[in-house]
Amino acid sequence: MSAVIRLDIVLREAVDAPYRDLVTRSTGAAVRNRVLAVLRGISGNDAELDFSQVGLMDYSCADEVVAKLLVETRTLPVFRVLLRGVHENHAEAIDHALARHDLVVVALLASPGRPQLLGAASEDWRAAFHTLDLLGRSAAPPVAERLEWSTARATDALEGLARLRCVLAHADATFELGAVA
Repeated sequence: MSAVIRLDIVLREAVDAPYRDLVTRSTGAAVRNRVLAVLRGISGNDAELDFSQVGLMDYSCADEVVAKLLVETRTLPVFRVLLRGVHENHAEAIDHALARHDLVVVALLASPGRPQLLGAASEDWRAAFHTLDLLGRSAAPPVAERLEWSTARATDALEGLARLRCVLAHADATFELGAVA
């Protein structure tokens, strides 16, 4: 189960104005603090940050709203944080901020509408993630076969993604993207 947090609404509440743009570090910090307050009440669920109605987003807000938020969620009862409705300009700023902090997140882009990894993801992680998106729930051997890798390499990539909460790992040694797919 996922809780959806519309960032355009949080932004309007945080700055008490009809803005759609996430710009300035202080605005980003105010939005992050409001999102954290919501996340504290979401026990064991995914949280989806919805960017679909957000206009511009600068690097400082990407750093505050996404990168610093991901660091702080490690101590909260939220299973994972996903991004939805991410536009190209958002993705560029978020990717840069996450890479700087050595973080990775799953984002569903507004166009073309397929999930992708943003941030400091290795090429193996990106390839395994993309293949899992194509295959659906799968064990490592079919991913390895599709990528022409060893099973050990595919297992390492999928387990790395699971540790980062980018994919779901199941007791039967299968993996899936989950709700974002």
